[in-house]
Amino acid sequence: MTEVSKEQVLERLRTVRGPDMDGNIVDLGLVSDVFISDGKAYFSITVPAERARELDPMRAAAERVVKEIPGITAAMVALTADKRAAAGPAAARAQAPPPPGHGHGHAHAAPGQPQPRAKSGIPGVGAIIAVASGKGGVGKSTTSVNLALALKANGLRVGILDADIYGPSMPRLLKISGRPQQIDGRIIKPMENYGVKVMSMGFLVDEEVAMIWRGPMIQSALMQMLREVAWGELDILVVDMPPGTGDAQLTMAQQVPLAGAVIVSTPQDLALIDARKGLNMFSKVEVPVLGIVENMSYFIAPDTGNRYDIFGHGGARREAERIGVPFLGEVPLTMDIRETSDAGTPVVVSNPDGAAAKIYRDIATRVWQELETLKGKGERGAPAIVFE
Repeated sequence: MTEVSKEQVLERLRTVRGPDMDGNIVDLGLVSDVFISDGKAYFSITVPAERARELDPMRAAAERVVKEIPGITAAMVALTADKRAAAGPAAARAQAPPPPGHGHGHAHAAPGQPQPRAKSGIPGVGAIIAVASGKGGVGKSTTSVNLALALKANGLRVGILDADIYGPSMPRLLKISGRPQQIDGRIIKPMENYGVKVMSMGFLVDEEVAMIWRGPMIQSALMQMLREVAWGELDILVVDMPPGTGDAQLTMAQQVPLAGAVIVSTPQDLALIDARKGLNMFSKVEVPVLGIVENMSYFIAPDTGNRYDIFGHGGARREAERIGVPFLGEVPLTMDIRETSDAGTPVVVSNPDGAAAKIYRDIATRVWQELETLKGKGERGAPAIVFE
């Protein structure tokens, strides 16, 4: 089969109208350099940051027309923004460092103020951490499952709670089917694969069923899946949060004794803007941020081994340095990670000696070290917290 050329892809992309139906995305200079490897096309489209959500249908249209090209089997398209397009008062506020005492996990003491009511823990569970992102499409669930499996590979007893009520993905990612059993008619026995205990709404509701629950129902379901499950003795429970900063995230942050949060972002500016929302949410409810993972950080061409920074590079590291939280690591954009996750055999277990698995194990080591450090600080006593 003849290899598809960049020119063919660009010609097809000229059929996609630009923002406000003005011209096309290629002639407007919005399309990054197109990279094609093994029948798969990778590129990004530059848009103003404040219009990202509005213009996502344009991204979807670009992906669709490219996938229609004979010889293209998949397309990976991201929206990105150059900093000038995002400049302005709102962006300046988003980029401004937090005021003193409002950084990651830093509470400030209030003499004479009562201590906030302690959140009750889960018997037998040593630490609960949230894996979160400010938006969808950054690979958060793939990161969650490989992080959990990497923690297990590092010798810990691990569970994972899929807190995405509307779009549970753990049954598919961990290749688990069926319904969990109940113990004594009330407590649920978690499902298990690869040595990790798992609970997800996906085990209780058919994949095709649309969830139309409102806030209180979501909160109730999450608390049941957390507190009425026989987790047994775990060193760490990883919670795969839904994207965004809505009811589910606030419920977990406010009612669960989270030991910390891991934020997942991609390198480009748009994803980082959304990641800040997650960082700010955890800061407001005094959950320490264990660090940031830069997912889809770079691409290694499988045929040549050359590296390409298709979606930019280093943005998450710079953001971590700017706000003073740990940078946990860079996960490359590879079809291996994506395909093994979709097949229910995540790369940490399907290729444990590979480069990607090592990256996840290193991230897991840093997460555990951060938890141990925070635990040591906590033993010396925490100040009272003032919410402003």
